[in-house]
Amino acid sequence: MKKVLLFPITILKYAKKGVGYLFGKKNTLTNNVNYNNNKLEGEALDKELERIKKESQSFNKEDLENIKRSNIKLKSYRYVVRGSNGSIIKGIFDAENSDAVRIFLSNEGYQILSIKERQKWDVDITFGSNRISNSNLAFSLTQLSTYIKAGIPLVDAMRILARQTSKPQLRRIFDRVVYELVIGCNFSTALARQGNAFPKLLINMIKTSEMTGDLAGTLDEMSEYYNEIEKSRRQMISALVYPTVIFIAAVGAVFFVVMFVVPEFVDMFASNNAQLPAITVFIINMSNFFGNYWWIIAILLILCLVLYRLLFQNVRIFRKTMQTFYMKLPVIGKIIIYNEVANLTRTFSSLLNHSVFITDSMEILSQISSNEVYKDMINRTLVGLSKGSKISEAFKGEWAFPVVAYEMLVTGESTGQLALMMEKVADHYQSLHSNAVTAIKSLIEPIIICLLAVAVGFIILSIILPMFDLYNQMVM
Repeated sequence: MKKVLLFPITILKYAKKGVGYLFGKKNTLTNNVNYNNNKLEGEALDKELERIKKESQSFNKEDLENIKRSNIKLKSYRYVVRGSNGSIIKGIFDAENSDAVRIFLSNEGYQILSIKERQKWDVDITFGSNRISNSNLAFSLTQLSTYIKAGIPLVDAMRILARQTSKPQLRRIFDRVVYELVIGCNFSTALARQGNAFPKLLINMIKTSEMTGDLAGTLDEMSEYYNEIEKSRRQMISALVYPTVIFIAAVGAVFFVVMFVVPEFVDMFASNNAQLPAITVFIINMSNFFGNYWWIIAILLILCLVLYRLLFQNVRIFRKTMQTFYMKLPVIGKIIIYNEVANLTRTFSSLLNHSVFITDSMEILSQISSNEVYKDMINRTLVGLSKGSKISEAFKGEWAFPVVAYEMLVTGESTGQLALMMEKVADHYQSLHSNAVTAIKSLIEPIIICLLAVAVGFIILSIILPMFDLYNQMVM
């Protein structure tokens, strides 16, 4: 309860520190998050990591080739074909040239009616990235595993996935995977050549399974993994939807009263020459301000949101500062930390269980993590591993990595059961995350109701007090 009452003060305190950090007062934030001076951060960490990767003899040339291949500028073609049942099928395929499209469609057994390159004005309106969502990915992996277990060849299984999907963007990706498989690529290579459509974690897991021969088992495990990730995301959304709706309704109600109800009483008070108390004058001035400048407020609010989004996406130091700020907030910070630790350790455990090297595992974790605080931890781990240090040394004393998780990490290293320990850490913090989300869900509602009651009571009081004065004047 103490943390809840001090919540506004805490926000102001960390906002001040974050602003100071952005304008050059780096020690303000650095000292408060207990960073040690001997730990590499920012550009120094990036340069050291880049140097280590260049000197490493384990640089994967196949990955470099996949990156080059995925960066090739493909042309987009619209095609019209006739299926085996006589039906007309229209679609889009991205390839280097029209011959590649023709070869692909012919191999698929279609009768080609037309293939035309799309014009500049023929564009698809899509929002977001090309990446497949976790829910779609988990469902597709489950289906693919089922087909493979039933004895269907991988290429045919991917053809079935491509034909049954109703989403054009997803179908184009699956068609490209089929094309890569037909020309002789491995499954992992075919996925890697689709840019950022498939997560790097999935690609590396499949690459490992191709060596062990257990592709179906890996697909089932990854489907379960992405289901857990999606479950956590939906849990967070469901916890925020109801309070957000209540908050918007409350703000809308207060705004309506201030803008349309209060002015009516102002006219009545003015016509009767009533003496207005300070609380009423304040509400009247606020009503006049919103009435005259509401459009400026709306524009500034939109500009602030757009600016925040641009800075968060493109400026790393701003993103890290805001993520640190959020993780330091009471209640909310714990939820973010529990979720990040659970995802980090679960992913690490999956990689180790599939015999992925620790250095490769850490590099994958660094690439899939969107939190700069944890990304720096992982990058420092990579630097430490190159010098012969243990994994636990990079996580020692880190405020964003709980002591329980650290001790389990140390135990796993000393006993040789690191994958098992990380799996248990993931389960533990997933449980804590679920409990924390449930707690905040039940906590936010009464807080918002109390704030609404105070706001409405304040407005009603500002109206009632002058009415009492009018009544006393009439009696006297």
